[in-house]
Amino acid sequence: MTATREVPPTGVEAQPLVEEPAAPERRLSGFLRWTTSTDHKDVGLSYMITAFVFFLAAGCLALLMRAELADPGQEMVGPGTFNELFTMHGSIMLLVFLSPFAFGIANYCVPLMIGARDMAFPRINLLSYWIYLGGGLSMVFGFVTADGAADFGWFAYTPLSDSVRSPGLGAELWLVGVALLGISGILSALNIVVTVFTMRTRGMTMFRMPILVWNFVVVSVMVLLVFPVLTAAAAMLWTDRNLGSVVYDATAGGQPIIWQHLFWFFGHPEVYILVLPYFGVVTEVFAVFSRRPVYGYKGLVFATCSIGALSLGVWAHHMYATGAVLLPFFGVMTMLIAVPTGVKMFNWLGTMWLGRVRFSTAMTFAIGFLAVFVIGGVTGVILASPALDFHLTDSYFVVAHFHYVLSGGAVFGVFAAIYYWWPKWFGKKLHEGWGHVHFWLNFIGFNLTFFVQFILGLEGMPRRVADYTEASGFRPLNVVSSIGAAVLGVSVLPFLWNAYRTWRRGEPAGDDPWDGQTLEWATSSPPPIGNFPEGLPPVRSERPLWDLKYPDRKATTGADPAARKATR
Repeated sequence: MTATREVPPTGVEAQPLVEEPAAPERRLSGFLRWTTSTDHKDVGLSYMITAFVFFLAAGCLALLMRAELADPGQEMVGPGTFNELFTMHGSIMLLVFLSPFAFGIANYCVPLMIGARDMAFPRINLLSYWIYLGGGLSMVFGFVTADGAADFGWFAYTPLSDSVRSPGLGAELWLVGVALLGISGILSALNIVVTVFTMRTRGMTMFRMPILVWNFVVVSVMVLLVFPVLTAAAAMLWTDRNLGSVVYDATAGGQPIIWQHLFWFFGHPEVYILVLPYFGVVTEVFAVFSRRPVYGYKGLVFATCSIGALSLGVWAHHMYATGAVLLPFFGVMTMLIAVPTGVKMFNWLGTMWLGRVRFSTAMTFAIGFLAVFVIGGVTGVILASPALDFHLTDSYFVVAHFHYVLSGGAVFGVFAAIYYWWPKWFGKKLHEGWGHVHFWLNFIGFNLTFFVQFILGLEGMPRRVADYTEASGFRPLNVVSSIGAAVLGVSVLPFLWNAYRTWRRGEPAGDDPWDGQTLEWATSSPPPIGNFPEGLPPVRSERPLWDLKYPDRKATTGADPAARKATR
């Protein structure tokens, strides 16, 4: 493709554009559409639907673990099977669900938000999806092998993951899956970066892009920096297991701790790779359902960039107990990353302040995200202290913290995105009543499940164990946690019913049901191939659609005293 530059209107900065081929006259349908279409919207939906199916599978594994832990004694699964369950649960949630679902949102929404007709590399986009699907299936297929799935934990610490201590095809399939998922993520990230930097519509300067697009740019740069490290680490472990290399073999001069350094250099930025996209989601939701512009737009952008940069320098706080890292440096760096995260909290609260808040299902999930992520963040500061971490490491306190950050933060963001963009994806609105039932069951079940695990951790219950004794006193809180997990599992049923009934007989939502601010709401729902056949509104701010609908900005955003008084 050849880059071209068009002459912008007076006062609007020119942006490089990519010359694109003419869109086909009709969309493929049925099987061919979902297997061969390179339209970014079809690829995005494929990512999200596939990732959600993996999410349901990972949830079933979690329910089995909680059922086993509800009472002392081996009642449902043995220690070996339990190890397979928590290994695959963590691997699927982190590598096969949250990150690919975010890439699905990016595939669908980023071109629409920047006024592009497609991704920069449509065929590579489709290829990355199929590589992702192959990687996810490789991991899961370990369950059908003779030796079972991988059982060394989703972190695969060496030497626990070598061929002596973890033999079998399931472990090999896990490593192959990690490599494939890493390649898929690199291709997707490259595509997003090139799309954003070369295909923005005229007038869409960097500081007029929606916050969600900014977040995906930062996340994509992080992916390009750390996913190759994980892929290389997995490849070296595979060669240790199969070709006789000794990278991690201490008996032959290797260094097992190298795996921890390589894995966590990927693993800690991965936490922000997983949550930053959903930071962007809730930012868009807060602004639209508060009927206000994003508060502190540039502050949010710089906070996002700061999080991305700082996350690359704090990986060793996962390794305090090894005694092989410089504790003061990584302790200070870990606490420092809380600062830009706190800035975002104030930006979100500022966006809602004096706004005309509408408590739609998307908005309630966004507020739920804010509540649970604050708990996860505060407990993260506790674990950043080496003195405290020595006592809490490998306890259920860490399990609770981790789930409040990722399962609570990101999964609440997933559902906020689904309820917000469902009308754009399918042209119909999900039922708000069923949506609120889903939210409250999810919120109550989540907190019942994981808040008591903070107490269990403080009382000394170790993580990654399939059993405990009656004398330990852990049973009452484990029963509460398992009941919460059951409620959390049941909470998905109203959503599935809501999706089914809306698909079958839902009413058309219209092109702009939420009174949106950004360009994806300027076209039909769902959008046609080419996205904007009737052209785009001029882009003069980060909310171009509002500029078109409401030229008198003060009268519609609550920026003047009279409007503020009216919103109270």
